[in-house]
Amino acid sequence: MTVNGEPIHYKLEPETPLLWALREASNLTGTKYGCDSQDCGACTVIIDGRAVKSCSVSIASLEGSVITTIEGLPANRTHPVQRAWAAEQVSMCGYCEPGFIMAIAALLQASPSPSEEAIDALPNICRCGAYPRIRKAIVRAAAKASSASGMAERQIPTEGKP
Repeated sequence: MTVNGEPIHYKLEPETPLLWALREASNLTGTKYGCDSQDCGACTVIIDGRAVKSCSVSIASLEGSVITTIEGLPANRTHPVQRAWAAEQVSMCGYCEPGFIMAIAALLQASPSPSEEAIDALPNICRCGAYPRIRKAIVRAAAKASSASGMAERQIPTEGKP
């Protein structure tokens, strides 16, 4: 598998959850352990473009997969979700933050202008109740992602089209 752009082969039991491989074998502790019941989303990472709770998937099932953790986003916090998160002052205790940011990043990657229903369907839990600010951050990041993707589309020359 590839984790944050680096090929990796874990020498762990095949049924080891990805969460523990990341935290203990790779020292990528941004992916949080939250509930052990696949409910909270604190351990969310992006696997092959989809938000996945890393506690719910074994390393054996990930051969050939591309995984991005919170540490795989820009360290200078220039990703649209990171910027929106800071601009909307979402952080409270910060525990849900990495999982939420990764879930939102995957959502916007799949759909730069997500519907209200898609936003409501995010399974992550914020125990501090920062949901209004989280929603504002999603809207802000989506606006940035939509304008960036629109600019990219305008910059790509296409034959026979203005």
